[in-house]
Amino acid sequence: MKIGELSHRTGVNAHQLRYYEAQGLLEAERGSNGYREYDETALLRVKQIRHLLAAGLSSEDIAYLLPCAIGEEPELIGCPELLAAMRERLGRLDEQLAKIARSRDALAGYIDAAERTGAKTYPPFEGAA
Repeated sequence: MKIGELSHRTGVNAHQLRYYEAQGLLEAERGSNGYREYDETALLRVKQIRHLLAAGLSSEDIAYLLPCAIGEEPELIGCPELLAAMRERLGRLDEQLAKIARSRDALAGYIDAAERTGAKTYPPFEGAA
């Protein structure tokens, strides 16, 4: 099938499909006319890529994981290298969440402090002198 049909059948635009190919996530043959030709397995592969992207994985992570992917969701075979890569990604997500939580706590503290001072005007120094 050509890229337009794959795009239509998966709901993923052609630009993204070309990006997946450039990242080594999706393979296409080239016809004599130079057009990309995808086989039926590309449908499953695109669905797998979309699910893994939705899990927050980078295209680099996905390229590493795809050989271990089975099914649309996909289910991943738990080889040691795969588990190490997923644990590393999970650790990075935990670090990001902790940073966001610290930022949220700091902002909430500023809001609490500002509410306690109870200035009636803004800026609070206007007319004070």
